[in-house]
Amino acid sequence: MAAQAIVAPSRTPLDPGFAAALAQRFGAECSFAEAIRRQHGQSETHFPETLPDAVVFAQSTADVVDLVRLCVMHRVPVVPYGAGTSIEGNALPVRGGVSVDLSKMDRILAVNAEDFDCTIEAGVRREELNAYLRDTGLFFPIDPGANATIGGMAATRASGTNAVRYGTMREAVLALTVVTADGEVIRTARRARKSAAGYDLTRLFVGAEGTLGVITEVMLRLHPIPEAISAAVCGFASLQGAVDTVVQAIQSGVPLARIEILDDRQIAAVNAWSKLDLLEVTTLFFEFHGSPAGVEEQIATVAALAATNGGGDFAFSNRPEERARLWKARHEAYYAALNQRPGAIGWSTDVCVPISRLPACILETKRDLESCSVPATILGHVGDGNFHVIFALDPAAPDEFAEVSAINARLIERALAMDGTCTGEHGIGIGKQPWLEAELGDAVDVMRLVKRALDPHDLMNPGKIFTL
Repeated sequence: MAAQAIVAPSRTPLDPGFAAALAQRFGAECSFAEAIRRQHGQSETHFPETLPDAVVFAQSTADVVDLVRLCVMHRVPVVPYGAGTSIEGNALPVRGGVSVDLSKMDRILAVNAEDFDCTIEAGVRREELNAYLRDTGLFFPIDPGANATIGGMAATRASGTNAVRYGTMREAVLALTVVTADGEVIRTARRARKSAAGYDLTRLFVGAEGTLGVITEVMLRLHPIPEAISAAVCGFASLQGAVDTVVQAIQSGVPLARIEILDDRQIAAVNAWSKLDLLEVTTLFFEFHGSPAGVEEQIATVAALAATNGGGDFAFSNRPEERARLWKARHEAYYAALNQRPGAIGWSTDVCVPISRLPACILETKRDLESCSVPATILGHVGDGNFHVIFALDPAAPDEFAEVSAINARLIERALAMDGTCTGEHGIGIGKQPWLEAELGDAVDVMRLVKRALDPHDLMNPGKIFTL
């Protein structure tokens, strides 16, 4: 299946009466300025700029309620916006309307340390949350790399480097406060750790990308900060050896906290960007959590597996500053990949496959990239079968977009043939829509029924996930 061109539907200007009502209700927190609209109409990746007609900076759930009710009355789209770090155009206002910026809703409302949970507003960023939690002995483990807002992470069902041990936002979110498409406020669950009370609305809204309502508060599951943490780096003579080590470690039951793969091209980019001096070969980054004795045992087991698969020096460290430097380099890998080519724009794609199919999927993808004229790197959270390809495109070369589009299509079709998914963590947005029905078939029609029932006028982040 070839990727389809992204064409925004025709748009009509905002009704002057609606614009006046918006300005009257929100005052200085409402902006029609082009610079602000441009900020909310851009993506981290290759998708074209699409500006909202207005931006409202919400400061409370009540603000969101009033905004949604105004928009429903005038049939104007509402597009939630957090930090703008999504990859598949998830927050782009493709049909115009109002971008509701939740970044000022950044209060930590409650921390229940004895129950290992907290409740925060949607605009809280993950790094700030962990800084706040540090003295409690707890932390929030979901780490997609970007310093994203928690609301945005819930909306896209984000995961990241810790997912192999701690799961994704699907497991981390215990309850949500949501403003629905008719301007009502619902809470999807209470604080009990389990419930058999009705439909699981929490998981319905987690991953819905704002298409069913606007998330304003999130209750999260927290975890104790591990007694001992150690990071390790190991380079491999071959990509096969690195991937085999991952699969064998998982199948051996090693409770890895993080296991990341970076191919030789990505390591070269990281060395240049982050001023590291790693050997420019396919490399695994590890992190181990547990008791001191448990961490030592994990390291010994994985080091032995790596050695049998052509791994080089297994260098590990318990020092926080060295671990921070290593993971900072990993989190900036996207920018490192783009830095290979001044002026480039990025196309970042991801797939996820069953762990047993991971070696074949990565190796076939690597072979496919050998003939690619566009600089491309492979990296990913391979402990759960998820990996990414980052392309550094010349924005003035449409032939490169066509070439990358074809490679991206082959990658996704390869993953689907292995009973995998077209997106492990980026979401569908606008970029992965051509493959959703290929992956889930008639289940997408059920999603459409849910969308029509909850948002009959198609005003909540329209044009995302699928078209009605």
